[in-house]
Amino acid sequence: MITGQFDYHRPATVAEAVNLLTLLGEDANLLAGGHSLIPMMKLRLAAPEHLVDLHGIAALKGISRDGDTVVIGAMTTQHELLADDTIAASLPILRETALLIADPQVRYRGTIGGNVANGDPGNDMPALMMTLGARYRIHGPDGAREVAAAEFYQGAYVTALEPGEIVTAIAIPAPADGHGYAYEKLKRKVGDYATAAAAVMLTMDGGTVASCAIGLTNLSDTPLLAEEAAGLVIGSDLDDATLKKAAAAAEAIMSPAADTRGPVEYRKHVGGIMVARALTRAAGRAG
Repeated sequence: MITGQFDYHRPATVAEAVNLLTLLGEDANLLAGGHSLIPMMKLRLAAPEHLVDLHGIAALKGISRDGDTVVIGAMTTQHELLADDTIAASLPILRETALLIADPQVRYRGTIGGNVANGDPGNDMPALMMTLGARYRIHGPDGAREVAAAEFYQGAYVTALEPGEIVTAIAIPAPADGHGYAYEKLKRKVGDYATAAAAVMLTMDGGTVASCAIGLTNLSDTPLLAEEAAGLVIGSDLDDATLKKAAAAAEAIMSPAADTRGPVEYRKHVGGIMVARALTRAAGRAG
């Protein structure tokens, strides 16, 4: 199908984009990668009167390390994450996760900002950002602010963004040297959203887990942090009994919808399996 009519805007600065959003209000939509918005427009499920294209804003692109923080511009594509040396050295889990997003054609166009900002519980990056302790840098009519990824998601497609605000960058604390990481994702076919997925970041000390964070994708109407499950593995050597307890604790906070990916019980069960697999693989990489 063909989209409805709309006016097209291509601002050159963040301030110009914010001014447009403030002026145009609910009649405007931001265009980043477009993989969520454009199909909705073609199906006439979305009909914005104005599109504000962010591709002309150079300040929204790029990856850098500032001391102990990795800063990623919101318009950085998934493909650029895969090719970047800073990401490979400091945040290899980002590369692992990006490789599991859709297919190369989508990754060439899809942006990390679009992935984290629209509040889709099926997107892979939000739970990972929560696991990494990331903070989102936001600009709006009242200036700049930061919001922790763990506080950003409020419901399906509902976030902490206020009218006129734009996520401009993601700031991620660089993990400790020798950390272990894994992103385990079960999907029906290449390019699909996760039936269930789990991100794990941990450190080991003398054969036992010293620190751990676990994030869950597409297992509720928001990404989840499995804090009790992560706490259960600290101090353990990830023996089978501990892995089962951690998986069960993670399953206890899951509330997936029954859909074409399976009934609720199945999706929770495989969610627990993803947690156990990610913990085991992360531990094997640690040190």
